[in-house]
Amino acid sequence: MLFGGLPLLEWVVLVQRELLLFAAVFFLIGALDEFAIDFAWLWLRLSGRARPAVYDPTRADRPPLRQAAVFIPAWHEDRVIGATVRHMLRVWPDRSLRIYVGCYCNDHATIEAVAAAASGDDRVRLVINEAVGPTTKADCLNRLYAAIEADEARGGARTVSVLLHDAEDMVDPAALSLIDECLLDADLVQLPVLPLPQAESRWVGSHYCEEFAESHSKGLVVRDALGAGIPLAGVGCGIARDALARLASSRGLRAPFATDSLTEDYELGLGIAELGGCTRFVRRRSADGRLIATRAFFPSRLHQAVRQKTRWILGIAFQGWDRLGWHGRPVEVWMRLRDRRGPFAALLLGIALAILFLGGIGSAASLAGWTTVPELSPALETILIANIAALLWRCAFRFAFTAREHGFGEGVRAVLRLPVANFIAMLAGRRALFAYVRSLRGTRPQWDKTEHDAHPALLPRRITS
Repeated sequence: MLFGGLPLLEWVVLVQRELLLFAAVFFLIGALDEFAIDFAWLWLRLSGRARPAVYDPTRADRPPLRQAAVFIPAWHEDRVIGATVRHMLRVWPDRSLRIYVGCYCNDHATIEAVAAAASGDDRVRLVINEAVGPTTKADCLNRLYAAIEADEARGGARTVSVLLHDAEDMVDPAALSLIDECLLDADLVQLPVLPLPQAESRWVGSHYCEEFAESHSKGLVVRDALGAGIPLAGVGCGIARDALARLASSRGLRAPFATDSLTEDYELGLGIAELGGCTRFVRRRSADGRLIATRAFFPSRLHQAVRQKTRWILGIAFQGWDRLGWHGRPVEVWMRLRDRRGPFAALLLGIALAILFLGGIGSAASLAGWTTVPELSPALETILIANIAALLWRCAFRFAFTAREHGFGEGVRAVLRLPVANFIAMLAGRRALFAYVRSLRGTRPQWDKTEHDAHPALLPRRITS
């Protein structure tokens, strides 16, 4: 069969070779970008700046805790919110702490779970949104911010800082005092997030372990050292109350969280940095070597992981491009480019699959004598070798960072899970693109949250893993 004057199989070989060149070049560009972060981290490590110091919240010279509020937005979280609140009250016993849990009037199960977990403790504030849920996470957070203002107007002590957490989080006992201390000379602080391995979901739920281990041990460490704005992860972070007020005022509103964004936490961190605020990523360990971090179980099923990463890609890459632009210092532009590479990375991974499929057809046809496959050019061969070397380098880093936090076995599985992570990224990138197109037609964003079934505080043997 002829197609454009050439046999169809020759077209297959030609297309496969062109796609191979395109993908190889851009994979190499991505590898060079990662090498820049890797070598920056290695320099910081050798100079001692990337080694987390030991933090002791009980030391005698620690400044007294100031008034802090924790925001926990919740929608259909009755299975985990109780464990979160009870654990938080137990490990953060300071009486000046206030925990604001945002629920919806049509979510009675979550309301009852919060009330039961509080057990009459006046540090817990149950804030019920009159709107029928779900609205957006940002809308729920703004309702909690309004509750703080109302409490202060009634004569309550002024809140100094606001901590953000999700309904499934297990907080670290030292995190509250560490954040409060760091906010003495900063406007925003992000602590590491540590997803926990899941024996019942070794391939999907546990693949978050290596992604956060590398990002929160290397990527954000370098970002902080370069002085770039620190985006919030939405959990394990603290913001100075005055910084929140300035951000709200800059938008001409009394609400600091962007209700038309699916990643309001990410935008909040960069927004405070743009206003001149000091943003920090802080890694510390306790005396026993435990990383001071927020621990949680991440989605364990494929469709849940895809939904969650769809929201991240849609909010950070597509909405971030529209809403935040590309202005700022060169290092800020570089970091935003890295943040927004998700859709293009998904495209490259899809092209890589197409290359394998077309290459298989071409090889089979060549073996049958129906066509010939030309040899690789020296330039393309060199690029492919460089990409293979970069992949091995990447696997070594992924293994090392994951094994450091979760053990040797999990480090090995982190490398074996690379195809799973890539498959999820491809599905999420495709879904995010379609969702973005729908938003251009006027569809309003909605809280596309994932379901949570398990909580680390209910499994004591895994708390310090």
